[in-house]
Amino acid sequence: MKTLLLTGANGFLGQEIQTCLKDEFQIITLGRSPESTVICDLAKQVPAIPLAIDIVVHCAGKAHIVPRSSSEKEDFFKVNTAGTQHLLKGLEQLPRLPEQIIFISTVAVYGLDSGELITEEAPLLGESPYAKSKIAAEKELLDWGHRHQVSVLILRPPLIVGKNAPGNLAALRNAIQKGYYVRIACNEARKSVVLASDIAQLIPKVRGKSGVYNLSDGVHPKFSAIEDQVAKELKKPIRWSIPLWVLKTAARLGGFLPGFPLNTARLDKMTNSLTFSDALARKELGWQPKGV
Repeated sequence: MKTLLLTGANGFLGQEIQTCLKDEFQIITLGRSPESTVICDLAKQVPAIPLAIDIVVHCAGKAHIVPRSSSEKEDFFKVNTAGTQHLLKGLEQLPRLPEQIIFISTVAVYGLDSGELITEEAPLLGESPYAKSKIAAEKELLDWGHRHQVSVLILRPPLIVGKNAPGNLAALRNAIQKGYYVRIACNEARKSVVLASDIAQLIPKVRGKSGVYNLSDGVHPKFSAIEDQVAKELKKPIRWSIPLWVLKTAARLGGFLPGFPLNTARLDKMTNSLTFSDALARKELGWQPKGV
């Protein structure tokens, strides 16, 4: 049985990976939690890994918040970029290097708010601290893999869906559950999404592979379909539907009101189609996702 080092094991995707792969790999977890095999804060420390590793799945990262201060912005680089550097230094201390590193990145690196079937050839224009820190982490890994002749596979998922998903999906669910969610009338925007379980199940199939790949479910559902499905699962109706022009006015006001649930950036994300092509992953990785 191969040994797999998993960072971010207590996160949403990390937990899914553990559940899916516990019978296929000896999993060594690395993180700040007392339950981790290797207890380490990668943002601050180089880990002391106790045994040789065959495969590394690097899920640890900071996401899902809008930074409101310079220190919060810097935290993205401490966790996502410096954390990756510290992990690589820890691997260099092992008696042998791993065969492969799989890095969970993000489509945010492209820095786009709209677009259709964006491919891996698109330039990395992300300007947010999250995007920039992930871009820097990708470069660190690719350079390190080239120097040490270790396969590096970078996966760029969009919105990841599954039980207890965080971020925008959690915010959507919470708003529908509490009855204050407002649907945008006639919203035709499509979004790329992917199941956490599909990402986890891909890992054993890509042993030895390297390169950069977008992932998605290939369906790119309308945002309204996502809303409807969440409401159906919760057995809660979406009571409110408001014309877009009304919401644009409210969103502008929200930019000046801390805690207001709508602002221009959030509204744009909800009303612009943004989809990513997974054709390369289907062709080269045997990626066969289920429709979310």
